Amino acid sequence: MPELGENFLGVLEDYTAGDPMREGVRWTNLTQQEIGERLTAAGTPVSRPVVKDLLRKHQYVKRKAQKAQVMGHHPDRNAQFENIAQLKQTYLASENPIVSMDTKKKELVGNFYRPGQLYTQEVVKTFDPDFPSAALGVVIPHGLYDLKRNVGHVNLGTSHDTSEFACDSLRRWWESQGQAAYPRATSLLLLCDSGGSNSARQYLFKEDLHRLAEGLGLEIRVAHYPSYASKYNPIEHRLFSHLTRACQGVILYTIDLVKELMEKAKTKTGLCVTVDILDKVYRTGRKVADNFKQHMPILFDPVLPNWNYRAVPSSA
Repeated sequence: MPELGENFLGVLEDYTAGDPMREGVRWTNLTQQEIGERLTAAGTPVSRPVVKDLLRKHQYVKRKAQKAQVMGHHPDRNAQFENIAQLKQTYLASENPIVSMDTKKKELVGNFYRPGQLYTQEVVKTFDPDFPSAALGVVIPHGLYDLKRNVGHVNLGTSHDTSEFACDSLRRWWESQGQAAYPRATSLLLLCDSGGSNSARQYLFKEDLHRLAEGLGLEIRVAHYPSYASKYNPIEHRLFSHLTRACQGVILYTIDLVKELMEKAKTKTGLCVTVDILDKVYRTGRKVADNFKQHMPILFDPVLPNWNYRAVPSSA
């Protein structure tokens, strides 16, 4: 039916958008029912299965946008990936732990909308709009994933995501779990992104990390993933994705509820998660000590030193 095909393309013409950089990428915001109604009004009534066939014929497939386009590419990206792979193999063959670290997206505590569907007996109504001023507080999930044991630990902060918070979170993991799990450890391999509270460019993080290594009496070797490559950090797909699923659609009325939900995150491969609340107030705007840069007790690797270094306690 040539007329049906022409009407179909005519209906979509005013409701089609595209990517200005890629000629072949098009999408429509009309539903199948709406397309059918407009085709009927144009004199070619059709059923929804016919509309589906028309969409398929003209290569309109229902898809979700994918975060797959890298915004940048560092020239040393591959070299750092190879370096991290080599470090992981060395630590896997030792009695030392490998910990992947990152901060998950901050959430508002209160009656705020969250994406996802749940089985409920009544309609759940949330604030509209979501003004942060109406929040009862914030929750900042800082995650630590133990690659060897397939165990995740989350510290729920209630203040600010700072380098001190990140180091306190690591300290709490070591004192509550790591020390007992790795009694003969002499070093810890920390995998983290290049930005955020554990930024590779931040002297304050290095100062706090050295203070932590001194307090624990343990060498902490840091390997940062290159810029624009945070999705390769193991914690993203081995822990955070499951935390998101555990909390999907639930209104986070209290921080205790967040703790309860995240502790239930499990997988068929044996992942288990422990959660603590870290309610210390962290100050923003801290400056690195005046003499830290001149007498920095951080040992940088000869290869890619900006991303690879060690905080070594003086006792070692």
